[in-house]
Amino acid sequence: MARYTGSTCRICRREGDALFLKGMRCYTDKCAVKKRNQIPGQHGSGRMNKKHTGYEVQLRAKQRCRKQYGLLERQFKLYYEKANRQAGNTGVNLLHLLETRLDNVVYRMGFGISRSQSRMWVTQAHFEVNGKPVNIPSYAVKTGDVVSLKEKSSLRKPLKDQMQATASREKAPWLDVDRENLKGRFVSMPERSQLDQKIQESLIIEFYSR
Repeated sequence: MARYTGSTCRICRREGDALFLKGMRCYTDKCAVKKRNQIPGQHGSGRMNKKHTGYEVQLRAKQRCRKQYGLLERQFKLYYEKANRQAGNTGVNLLHLLETRLDNVVYRMGFGISRSQSRMWVTQAHFEVNGKPVNIPSYAVKTGDVVSLKEKSSLRKPLKDQMQATASREKAPWLDVDRENLKGRFVSMPERSQLDQKIQESLIIEFYSR
C-alpha cells in the first residue's frame, strides 16, 4: 500500500499546525512549526497570506484531519461514508470511527510516541485486545475492550522506559490506563468537547458533500 515517506515536519508546516507526527519532539522548541511556521517551498511565505477559496478551506480541513490520523485518502473517505450511513451527527461519528482505530488507541494510551510508531507496533503483533492478538491497525476497539501489550513481547522493557516520556502528555479521559501493567480499557466513546477542537468536521462534510 502507498504510504508517505517524506519529511513529516513538512506535513505540519503545510497545515500550519503541529499534528504531533514525530512524538515528543513536537512538544519542544525543536518543532518545525515553531521554528519555521510557513508553507514548504520557495514561495511558501507568500502563499500564507493569500485569500483562500471556500473549496481550499474545506480541502485543508480534510487534509489536516486525515494526516493527523495518518490515513490515505481512500481510507479516510471510506470512514466518512460509513459515518454518513450511521444515525446521528456525521462529523462526530467520523471522529469516533477514527478514535476507535487500534493504532490510535495504542497511541492515546501512551504506548507509542506517535501514531505511526503505534501503527508499526500493532502490525508487528505486539498488542492484544481482550487477550487475543490483533495486528490490524484499523481494528475497531469497542467500549469495554482491554488493550494490552503481549506478555512475551520484546517491547516490555523499552515501553516501560518510554511511558515516562509520555507521562506528561494530555490524558484521554475516555481511557483507563494501567501504566504499570501496560494495558488499558476503552471506557466510553469520547465526547466531542474532549477531542481536538481544531478539527473542523463540518468543513470535512461539506468537502465530501459537494
